[in-house]
Amino acid sequence: MGVVMAVARDSAHRFSKMSAMFIRLVAGLGVEGDAHAGVTVRHRSRVARDPTLPNLRQVHLIHAELLAELVAVGFDIGPGAMGENITTQGLDLLALPEGTRLALGASAVIEVTGLRNPCVQIDRFRPGLLRAVLGRDAVGQLVRKSGIMAIVLQGGDVRPGDPIGVALPELPHRPLGVV
Repeated sequence: MGVVMAVARDSAHRFSKMSAMFIRLVAGLGVEGDAHAGVTVRHRSRVARDPTLPNLRQVHLIHAELLAELVAVGFDIGPGAMGENITTQGLDLLALPEGTRLALGASAVIEVTGLRNPCVQIDRFRPGLLRAVLGRDAVGQLVRKSGIMAIVLQGGDVRPGDPIGVALPELPHRPLGVV
């Protein structure tokens, strides 16, 4: 079980999001008041390709352990800085299988859809950051460490300090792919 460390949103398409006292998740849409909320894709690169595709990136989560790792190697990074809506602690987000449901706060439930694929914008934000959020596993496979994406199944308010409940999907588990 993990905990929510910080929450953030931004009504404009900027790289970083502003920390908030709480965020409201809306079923089928995402974070109320966030530029990426919607039934169909909202990320500009995806809208340019096909604006009718479903929005599998309604909520972006990053683990605080990654932020600590980045600070330790010299990056000035805090919650919301990489565009995440929810910063978690104590939960290995990258190891969760596709379809995992996370219970947040008193009533919100989100479903993990996949990995965030870091792009060149991350280096524009902090030079060298792209390389820092990419790694290799024991067999040489690329590891994307810049968080996971989810859709909102059940709405509710989420605040720092809220516990995160985890419900794994039925077997066989599918590893996260890029969404």
